[in-house]
Amino acid sequence: MLSFDDIKQLITLIDDSNLNEFELDQEGTKLSIKKNSEVVTFTPSEKEHATSPEIAKQVVVAEQVETPVVAEAPSNATDLEVITSPMVGTFYASGSPGEPPFVEIGSQVSNNTVVCVVEAMKLFNEITADLNGEIAEILVSNGELVEFGQPLFKVRKK
Repeated sequence: MLSFDDIKQLITLIDDSNLNEFELDQEGTKLSIKKNSEVVTFTPSEKEHATSPEIAKQVVVAEQVETPVVAEAPSNATDLEVITSPMVGTFYASGSPGEPPFVEIGSQVSNNTVVCVVEAMKLFNEITADLNGEIAEILVSNGELVEFGQPLFKVRKK
């Protein structure tokens, strides 16, 4: 069984090497490391599931590539509503690389306006504003990992 320290050590070794991808399948324990995808996953064997309930969860270690850029427009903080992430995943400001972002500071949004995409388990989920207003702040960077309930945007309601 691989310990968390073993996994961290493997990540360091792969990062220092010329390898872009590494997979290990040992006695039902699977480890996959992809250098440019920012995510490392560890899936324990069924035997490890039975012996250690904490290991039964998938371990995800990620590095934040970009420093979050918080853009904001002057506003009175009391008139702002927050759009939060409905799930854990990766935040994307546009539908695909090279496309303009769904919204920017000052963009007008309504209930059905798509403001971003959150990728979770290789599924791309469109996140809508669910309110009418104007984007006042963007709180996360493109490609950043987000948590359930994490604020993504601040919107000045109309």
